[in-house]
Amino acid sequence: MAEADKKSVLRETDGEAIRLAKTLVATARHGALAVHPSGESAFPGVSRVQLSTDVDGTPVILISALSPHMAALETAPESALLIGEPGKGDPLAHPRITLRTLAARVARDSDDHARIRRRHLARHPKAALYVDFGDFAFFRLAIAGASLNGGFGKAYELIADDLALAGDIEGTAALEHGAVVHMNADHADAIALYAQKLAGKKPGDWQLLTIDSEGMDLGDGDERARVFYPKPLERAEDLRTVLKQMADQARAMED
Repeated sequence: MAEADKKSVLRETDGEAIRLAKTLVATARHGALAVHPSGESAFPGVSRVQLSTDVDGTPVILISALSPHMAALETAPESALLIGEPGKGDPLAHPRITLRTLAARVARDSDDHARIRRRHLARHPKAALYVDFGDFAFFRLAIAGASLNGGFGKAYELIADDLALAGDIEGTAALEHGAVVHMNADHADAIALYAQKLAGKKPGDWQLLTIDSEGMDLGDGDERARVFYPKPLERAEDLRTVLKQMADQARAMED
């Protein structure tokens, strides 16, 4: 395809496309990871991987040294990650995104590891059975760019900055764990409102999984929902006020 033809099929990247891309990444439970050939093979490899995100929105995978893609990533960190659930009907009619990523192993004795482990287990509690095995490791997949397909005729090219979270990332990370525990223990009613009224989900046993500077991720079993704040947090200490305002907004939608 000529360069002019390629550009003609792409839409201009706007706020709606960026929000869709961020939602796909934040709500993904798994993805298809493509890596460079390793060992004697001349062919690339593709593996299904378990996904979560770090506080800055970077995708995170947990993999074993027994998996060929760990050796491949440590040899050549350039990789690609396809995310998107096909749903009912034509699988090509559903949104998906391919991230071009650079993999970096997370040191087990680092502060980053403790935070990433906690966030990953919030989304994948059964991973507690093996997360601390010596052959398992977390990798952050830093996003270099992305191709978003929002359905037929909705193709976009995104740069890394499009998918980067805004606001007080470090401050939000520092208070995240306490806020999640508090909300799940004392404000289940508000979490249900976020899921049903702001994310349009069906009633269920919704829990707050993780928060970041732009929004929150909710879960009910295998179901996921992303709820964005009205705007990114410029100060992490504003989180309590923002969450109350969003709960009030959701309650008003019941009237």
